[in-house]
Amino acid sequence: MMKLYSNSTDPFSHRCRIVLFEKGMDFEVIDVDLNNKPEDLSILSPYSDSPILEERDLVLTDPNIINEYIDERFPHPQLMPPDPVMRARARLFLKDFENNLFIHMKDFESSDSKLRENARKIITNTLIQLTPILDKQSFLLHEEYSMLDVAIAPLLWRLDHYEIKLGNQCKSLLKYADKLFSRPLFDEAMSPAEKAMRDYYLV
Repeated sequence: MMKLYSNSTDPFSHRCRIVLFEKGMDFEVIDVDLNNKPEDLSILSPYSDSPILEERDLVLTDPNIINEYIDERFPHPQLMPPDPVMRARARLFLKDFENNLFIHMKDFESSDSKLRENARKIITNTLIQLTPILDKQSFLLHEEYSMLDVAIAPLLWRLDHYEIKLGNQCKSLLKYADKLFSRPLFDEAMSPAEKAMRDYYLV
């Protein structure tokens, strides 16, 4: 059975949990306190925090690698496009998200208010730039729910928690976010701490 070592408030762990629940497979989620990391986890991956996936003698640490492995190992429902061109585009999107969007999410853990405010501005501007895509289509990769939607969902869930306010220019993005949150298994993939990040959540 797959084991996912996951922190209850970490957005990157959240992303992996979403994929596991979407697949409807047998797995175990082990909650990890990053301030008090268990010894066996330190042995498995001395230099990495969560998420960490363990299956038999395989240990994976990067959330994108973890999710692609799960998607290939359990291909239904498929979250990465089967077409090589579309799959390459999805990977480019994910790389761009990591470099220009997700990298700033860790800044909200900082005690430096200037760093947090800079992260808010960058994330807000990036989401505003994404909005025109969702004016034209249901999901980030055309009309099918994909790994791109999985990747961005934890950030969108945390907008209130990060004190990021989006105006009317992001109306289609916010509607899209509600669509992601209303997926049948989205609620199950969240920890109690994540549910508490918003004043309400869909069940």
